[in-house]
Amino acid sequence: MKKITIIVEKTETGYSAYSESYPVYTVGKNLDELKFNILEALNLYFEDQQKNITINDLKITLDLPQFFEFYKVINAKALSERIGMNQSLLSQYINGNKKPSPTQTQKILRGV
Repeated sequence: MKKITIIVEKTETGYSAYSESYPVYTVGKNLDELKFNILEALNLYFEDQQKNITINDLKITLDLPQFFEFYKVINAKALSERIGMNQSLLSQYINGNKKPSPTQTQKILRGV
């Protein structure tokens, strides 16, 4: 089975997540709760097909433009220097001009 892409966004009360390919959406106060909720929602969606979705079936992606909009206090130049990423490339991710790979996303999140 192809991995299910899940987009995660920061909200005023925690996090929200939705699938790009299936009509599944959920929220959570923290990332652990959000992962649990998205798995529960996906398993309910696939219940009739008797598919069991696990965390390994997911490709979780952070909506970086929305994340940096929410956390305006993050200095992109300082972050790019700290994580060893070209400032121009990070800016393209932040502005939504390019999508980072899962590896790049993790690098950014570790830096934050």
